Amino acid sequence: MKARKIIDDVYWMGSVDWDKRLFDVLVPLPDGTSYNAYLVKGSEKTALLDTDEPHLIDELLKQLESVDRVDYVISHHAEQDHSGGIPKILEMFPQAKVVTNPKAKEMLLDLLEIPEESFWVVEDGSKLSLGNKTLRFLYTPWVHWPETMVTYLEEDRVLFSCDFFGSHIAPSDLFVENEALALDAAKRYYAEIMMPLRMIIGKNLEKLAPLDIAMIAPSHGPVYRRPELILDAYDRWINGPLRKKVVLPYVSMHESTKRLVDHFVASLVEKDIGVHQFNLEVTDTGKYAMSLVDSSALVVATPTVLAGPHPYAVYFSYLANALRPRILYKSFIGSYGWGGRTLEMLKDLTSGLQAELLDPVFCKGHPDEEGFAAVDQLAASLAEKLDS
Repeated sequence: MKARKIIDDVYWMGSVDWDKRLFDVLVPLPDGTSYNAYLVKGSEKTALLDTDEPHLIDELLKQLESVDRVDYVISHHAEQDHSGGIPKILEMFPQAKVVTNPKAKEMLLDLLEIPEESFWVVEDGSKLSLGNKTLRFLYTPWVHWPETMVTYLEEDRVLFSCDFFGSHIAPSDLFVENEALALDAAKRYYAEIMMPLRMIIGKNLEKLAPLDIAMIAPSHGPVYRRPELILDAYDRWINGPLRKKVVLPYVSMHESTKRLVDHFVASLVEKDIGVHQFNLEVTDTGKYAMSLVDSSALVVATPTVLAGPHPYAVYFSYLANALRPRILYKSFIGSYGWGGRTLEMLKDLTSGLQAELLDPVFCKGHPDEEGFAAVDQLAASLAEKLDS
């Protein structure tokens, strides 16, 4: 793909990976992704903001063939999908300086073979003049690594936000055109990557609030010409009210747990409580993570296997614990044959969640009327809590 003009003397570069389906061997990518670099041409100097995945760097190098010189390579984030192409860029433009912060320099020296004399370290709030364009660097740690920063192009009011406000989607459109689709992709990205760090990210949002931002250009996904769309969404995901919804991941081997789940869902719906139900045999982990962003409760349902929870339930409990959602309540339901430590293990797996534990329900064998009455009581407890 050729370089694409964003505004005068500012260009998108990089690559679009339509076929990638897994990021970091962990994050599902149902819609692919893009690796965005940006070229800013000033009247005196030229800066390239970030690079590309190493295996895709040839596309960026081809886009740069018509560029006379690059004076600065701005490295916002040391992760290789942004920084991995820096060595090749320095081969093409040996006079260029790698502009980054002290923490990122330390990490780049560890990750890439970049000569130390190629670095120019900048402090929080530092400015770099390109002539008629000025770049201001702002530290935004833990979005989503400790060394990350963003760049604000003062004259054109463009925020180059790196992973902040990104979305894993392979767009043919340079700018956001379908806002609903863009927000869905951005929420998935936030849920999978940013949610565990939301308190720090909230402070970084406050830090950016004084800027007059006309456009946000992230490192993944399309460019926002209406920045309040994504700024408001982040504020809502971090600080907004939780919905009256229960996230219900379940797995069932011989229908005992499934019968409890079906009865529980019907009881919740009767009480006007929404349910995000996930069959863990086929669940998209990204959709699961998205449901946790603004739901009020998590209830994990599992049979007992080899004295503990089913491995699928183990994984999705661990994942919820790692993502640190804002849920207020948690509980567990399931079945067992003769005994085990399923409940104790599930409690341990979700010990990082700052959520009140409501009385779990476990039945021996197929559930009877007593079991169904117990899940009705769990639904009633949730309704009382969520209505208060």
